[in-house]
Amino acid sequence: GQGGHAYLKEWLWWAGLLSMGAGEVANFAAYAFAPATLVTPLGALSVLVSAILSSFFLNEKLNLHGKIGCLLSILGSTVMVIHAPQEEEVETLNEMSHKLGDPGFVVFATLVVIVSLILIFVVGPRHGQTNILVYITICSVIGALSVSCVKGLGIAIKELFAGKPVLEHPLSWILLLSLIVCVSTQINYLNRALDIFNTSIVTPIYYVIFTTSVLTCSAILFKEWQHMAADDIIGTFSGFLTIIVGIFLLHAFKDVNFTLANLPLSLRKDERAANGTLLSTYDCFNHDEESSACLGEMQSTESLSARRNGSLSAF
Repeated sequence: GQGGHAYLKEWLWWAGLLSMGAGEVANFAAYAFAPATLVTPLGALSVLVSAILSSFFLNEKLNLHGKIGCLLSILGSTVMVIHAPQEEEVETLNEMSHKLGDPGFVVFATLVVIVSLILIFVVGPRHGQTNILVYITICSVIGALSVSCVKGLGIAIKELFAGKPVLEHPLSWILLLSLIVCVSTQINYLNRALDIFNTSIVTPIYYVIFTTSVLTCSAILFKEWQHMAADDIIGTFSGFLTIIVGIFLLHAFKDVNFTLANLPLSLRKDERAANGTLLSTYDCFNHDEESSACLGEMQSTESLSARRNGSLSAF
């Protein structure tokens, strides 16, 4: 709980890391063939699958809020797939090099590096243990650069399979080294955040900030939004916001014990509170879980009536 590195001694952590690595290989391939604006938000599906599998294998209860959150995540992902932007096609490393040298992206990358260094060396030692946004912001903004590196390496691998001299291109090695640095930084500070703060809070916040950073970086690097129709832009943002709401419901209310079976009971209680009326004696004794509460309400009401009519009873 102090943000250390004791997890490196746990075999279970390494097993989880290797499993995540296998999944990221497939994610890596997706970045090579699809827009980052589409691939990154769909990462919410991993949160959804984790919640479902946890309910089966770890005996974690998936309440009504969680089920609604899963449905919203699926709905938002579907909307994003339908309205996904089409990025400018980049087929070679030379074209990717030209994109990375664009003044807009250079300014963005410089700001990301400066902000990350300030958070790591100035803000982190002072507020990292108390403010959840410090470590998560470091992971998120660095993640935007790592996605760009993955995109470039995906293009390099496709060229390598095509028989082109990719290994002689200096950009391939620059992207590889940059990816190693970015991913190592992300793992370090994400584990610090998970070690100090509650996972149910870290996961949705990290998803929102990381995805927003990647969408911004991808829009600057590949100019994905320039030729999109208004309905596609609205659809993409609507799908993204729907996923955010779904992830929030899935994690923020995971400890709330609320199911469909509790819904009629809650509605009856709310109706009684709104109308100021009591259940009939039959209703009280017909529901065992409410019997004691109903009897208490009836007794208090009777005593109140007796006090109000006390002057009459005296005669």
